[in-house]
Amino acid sequence: MDKWEYKLLDSKILPEAEKGIFKQPKVTLEEAETYLNKLGEEGWEIIDIDFDFLLHNTGAFVGVAKRKKA
Repeated sequence: MDKWEYKLLDSKILPEAEKGIFKQPKVTLEEAETYLNKLGEEGWEIIDIDFDFLLHNTGAFVGVAKRKKA
């Protein structure tokens, strides 16, 4: 049986935000795409994500990712 690990995503509190991946309070589509592609390279699969581009135009997002446990 496969075992999974999960990662909760919140662009406002991600450690990566402190390292400059999201350079401004408003996350651009390009920054979000770069970050999500980085997660994909690490084996993470996004299983749910909600963006705040439409309501408040902040670009902030929350979501869940999973990958098989090693």
